[in-house]
Amino acid sequence: MRLGDERESGNFIDDTGRGFRGGGFGGGGLGCLLPLVASRFGIGGVIVLVIGYFLLSSLGGGLGGLGGGQAPQSQVGQASGQSNLDPATRRFTLQVLAYTEDVWTKLLGGKYEPTKLVFYSEADDRSACGLAQSAMGPFYCPNDKNIYLDTQFFNELSQRFQAPGDFAMAYVVAHEVGHHVQDLTGTLGQAEQLQARASQTEGNAIQVKVELQADCYAGVWAANAKNPQGQPIMEQGDFEEGMRAAEAIGDDTLQKESQGRVVPDSFTHGTSAQRMEALQRGYKSGDPNVCKF
Repeated sequence: MRLGDERESGNFIDDTGRGFRGGGFGGGGLGCLLPLVASRFGIGGVIVLVIGYFLLSSLGGGLGGLGGGQAPQSQVGQASGQSNLDPATRRFTLQVLAYTEDVWTKLLGGKYEPTKLVFYSEADDRSACGLAQSAMGPFYCPNDKNIYLDTQFFNELSQRFQAPGDFAMAYVVAHEVGHHVQDLTGTLGQAEQLQARASQTEGNAIQVKVELQADCYAGVWAANAKNPQGQPIMEQGDFEEGMRAAEAIGDDTLQKESQGRVVPDSFTHGTSAQRMEALQRGYKSGDPNVCKF
């Protein structure tokens, strides 16, 4: 990817090396468990997800309090404590985040409100949706409109899932920003309403649609990301890196790896083929309108 010396986003919080972040849960409670767990990028236990769904079902939750509760108070920039965030990873991630801000501001007609990216590592962190745990992978919390990322996931993506490359990492960020776009445009609220009256299987199917649209939005972002000189930041071979990542984190692939069998009714993110198709559809068109929910 051609990122060069382009700007880094200032919309971040560095909580690495600190452990729990102050500010409490902000009223999210169990009502946020499903979006927190279900918005993982590709890892996180299927069992944990199912437990989360049943907890929410018993509470009448669905997607679980999207937009409800109060976000914790926090400051942009590095939190107190000793950061252990790798400088190169920080720079790359924040450059990608800056490009998402530029692209979505343009695509949404100047109505885009940037999300914040919270870096954390080693210990759990707190979000307005509950605990942020490394095992869940990156996720978006609609209650505080933040993305939570343990950058060790990039190593997991490269080593465990055999999906290395800078665009594979950018795809992670762009997918979670896609959830933020869904939040701003009302898709998450719509999904919440549908899940509130759905069965478990139906609720999972709705979640799949949410995740595939976020994949499609990641492709749209990649197609529209250009440097100040008007040149695409994507280079030859970049998109193939993203496709390998999408293939590696499909529900069917992950279930085969973890339990040796596939249970389609439990899918929450889509098959490898579906995730690859969604990413490719967005990239080929560059038009968010093709990313139907």
